[in-house]
Amino acid sequence: MARSIGQLGTPAQGRELRARGRRTMRKLLDAGVETFAKRGYHAARVDDIVKRAKISHGTFYLYFANKEELFLTLTQEVADEMVGLADDFPAIEVGPKGYLELRSWLTRLVEVYERYGPVLRAWTETEIGASEFGRLGTDVWTEFSRVLIEQIRRSSTNDLDPQIAALAVVAMIERFNYYVLARQVDVSRDDMLDTLASVTHAGLFGGANETPG
Repeated sequence: MARSIGQLGTPAQGRELRARGRRTMRKLLDAGVETFAKRGYHAARVDDIVKRAKISHGTFYLYFANKEELFLTLTQEVADEMVGLADDFPAIEVGPKGYLELRSWLTRLVEVYERYGPVLRAWTETEIGASEFGRLGTDVWTEFSRVLIEQIRRSSTNDLDPQIAALAVVAMIERFNYYVLARQVDVSRDDMLDTLASVTHAGLFGGANETPG
């Protein structure tokens, strides 16, 4: 990836942040997520972020050089969590236990989407697709695909090409979450999780195409 995941903003580099400094930085990052959700990435301004965080402009620039750097720090947080999720992908069995483990893992993924929705949506915008932000998003989904390819190769009961199957599953998970968070479809959280888990479990691992009773 272009920068190490979890790296501090440029102005904060080279000095260890104490507890108060980390709380301030967290307030700015959280305010950034809320501002991007309300105004969109491109329309959001530093002024909007500091007003929402109730922090001065001068304090903002102690931690971030600009809006872009705050957003990049958020993308690195998302990447860190999602790569960790990829590493935790469970061994999937055919029966109800495998279904429940898969659904639990998907629930964790949806929680990341719910927390960082504006960042994840921005990854899919064509305007920044060729930027460092877009490349970071591509790197994360590539890691997801790598993990799924290995899991499908070990566990799938179907005669599927693991690489093609992993690509199909990643695309399904990503776009389903995108449409739900963007409110382009009216689907409950539980229905979304049940559907994603059932389709993936049945299609790749030979599970019954239904939720366990």
